[in-house]
Amino acid sequence: MDHRLRVSDYRSVARQKPILHSPWRKTLLVVGFGLLALLMIGIAGLIWGALVYANLRMSPSLPWCLPAIIIVLWLTWQYLGGKGPPHGTAAKRKLLLRANPVSARAFAWSALAGTLAIGALAGLWIIFARLIRMPPNPLLPANFASTPLLVASIIIGASLVAPIIEESAVRGYLQTTLEGQFQPATAVMLSSFIFALAHITQGLSVSKLTVYFLVGVTFGTMAFLNDSILPVIPVHIAADLVFFIFVWPHDATRELIWHVGTDGWFWLHVVQAVGFTALSLLALRQLHRLASNNNVLAQIV
Repeated sequence: MDHRLRVSDYRSVARQKPILHSPWRKTLLVVGFGLLALLMIGIAGLIWGALVYANLRMSPSLPWCLPAIIIVLWLTWQYLGGKGPPHGTAAKRKLLLRANPVSARAFAWSALAGTLAIGALAGLWIIFARLIRMPPNPLLPANFASTPLLVASIIIGASLVAPIIEESAVRGYLQTTLEGQFQPATAVMLSSFIFALAHITQGLSVSKLTVYFLVGVTFGTMAFLNDSILPVIPVHIAADLVFFIFVWPHDATRELIWHVGTDGWFWLHVVQAVGFTALSLLALRQLHRLASNNNVLAQIV
């Protein structure tokens, strides 16, 4: 029998306590945990930024900021997962983190669906950049780091910080809580809205925030179907690496089709976005079937 803490356990606890029927109380819940998620992301970002700044000022030839942030992330993960004081909140922290192990088959389907979604969202980002002038990402390491080793270390560090902290805060603490009070689709949409808000620092652009919202919907769906953020984190890491290396560095040079017209690359990215979206949805459908079968078996056991 499976004794892991799962969202179903959280919902059973929620049933023992009064369900929040009042719209105002539900609004306060969303705002409260949404602010908590944003605070967690903001603190992690400040710590990472401080480490990078200190590395640049003190010893730019030695990228010590990467091992330093890995230690910080490990300690944070341990605490969010229930380790450390206060011990009275340990079980609740472990439940909210939702770092439940999943089967190899579910992990594989999640990786496939996520990889296809990355291809679709990268194509959509480039399409938006050709339709609407998007401010380039000001946080690209090449803008402030000179040595290739430090640039690579910052890219790797940033591609660890965001996935681990954002998945813990948004798809873990926030979405797990929302799923105890809302329908799954509503919980995913609300958590995705908060996820998009967390990326306003990259520029107040409707097209950018739309892509981030869709990223949130994809990752939130994967977390719900797996009842775990573990399969989502490596996909999120891969997405950040793809965007850091292949997408964001070219945003400043993308020409609007209204000025130069459409070309083969534009239509190729349209096909990329549409085609990979369809394939990703098929993979998510298979993941949904797998999750449904697992739920039936769990109820039998």
